[in-house]
Amino acid sequence: MRAPVDSPSQGSGTQQIAQALAVDEAAQQRLHRRTLAVVVLSQVLGGAGLAAGITVGALLAQDMLGSDGLTGLPTALFTVGSAASAFLIGRFTQRLGRRLGLGLGFTAGALGAAGVVVAAVLGSAPLLFLALFIYGAGTAANLQARYAGTDLALPAQRGTAVSVALVSTTLGAVAGPNLVEPLGTLATGLGIPALAGPFLLAGVAYLAAGLALLALLRPDPFLVARELEVIAAGPPVAGQPPEESPPPATGAYVGAAVMVLAQISMVAIMTMTPVHMRAHHHDLGEVGLVIGIHVGAMYLPSLLTGVLVDKIGRTAVALASGVTLLLAGVVAAVAPGDSLGLLILALALLGIGWNFGVIAGTALVVDGTVPANRARTQGSIDVLIALAGAGGGVASGAVMSATSYGTLSLAGGVLALLLIPVLLWARRRPAGV
Repeated sequence: MRAPVDSPSQGSGTQQIAQALAVDEAAQQRLHRRTLAVVVLSQVLGGAGLAAGITVGALLAQDMLGSDGLTGLPTALFTVGSAASAFLIGRFTQRLGRRLGLGLGFTAGALGAAGVVVAAVLGSAPLLFLALFIYGAGTAANLQARYAGTDLALPAQRGTAVSVALVSTTLGAVAGPNLVEPLGTLATGLGIPALAGPFLLAGVAYLAAGLALLALLRPDPFLVARELEVIAAGPPVAGQPPEESPPPATGAYVGAAVMVLAQISMVAIMTMTPVHMRAHHHDLGEVGLVIGIHVGAMYLPSLLTGVLVDKIGRTAVALASGVTLLLAGVVAAVAPGDSLGLLILALALLGIGWNFGVIAGTALVVDGTVPANRARTQGSIDVLIALAGAGGGVASGAVMSATSYGTLSLAGGVLALLLIPVLLWARRRPAGV
């Protein structure tokens, strides 16, 4: 029976390409590799834009608002913006493909970064909040680009495909925080507050990533995968209405839970680390180093993680995520405030734990969906991930203000252990994980 889709075919060109690929697996693999190459380019550029907000967003708000209790608000705002954008990108992709959905998401992120710079120059907190919300679109596009690499991948390649997309973010994401001081100097020379400097880079990087996807992601991998599903299903039965899109399988919900819990734990601890460090007289260069290593740990282990996900299984790597995040929280909690080495270790473990959770969870989501419901489901799940990050960002400032950085870190690590009962529940399900 013909697989249902949300909209008519996107033109005979995609149909013809899919028909050719359906009988030529080698050609399908070549297109998969070409798609990954374009995704890699966009992720290298997008990584630089992603790093700006997490490195200096809290510090910029602290300077503009004069309050530690609201320093988690920037993370909350651009993660709520990411949630709204993830929903729109998922729906847009389901109908019109990855190229337009991701390209427009990165372009909107560039607009938000420019707005942050203008807000800092004018000293306008309302404009800063609005711009950070829009800036979140770039974060959503950066995260959803990992799915583009899986559209044409074989099931045994999906973990590796996700890992290639994520590891590509490393170059820009690690470089961004370590450019905080020179970008601050550049910004000051232009009459812009130093802490807004990284957002200059973010605007350029997000715009370049969006243009690269719009120009190069042809043919669209999602539309081709959807046509391949139609071809595999065969012609529709005469007189029989098309089926409704099937619901996602259990594994997709489990993958969502893994990513949500990893996101809350990571964002809560990461957001307050720059504020904690500045309170203990670390300079911006040291803050940039810690966050740069953290972001590198989020993405750099991806190639190994992807192989592990494909070889030893999604569940085992997801369990490793919970344990690693707990260890990160414990190290951060016991580290003296002036110990740069232990803070680096804690934030590196935090990034690795997040990496395990995201790659294992993403593979579970792709396994539990089909092209007829995949992009829409992926967008909805990324909404939950972004909202989880927003909640973690808001709560982190309040918890740290009321207690301490150590208490916040320990709570974030313990929260990650909720992954274990989720995975045990899933293993008891008749269909398995």
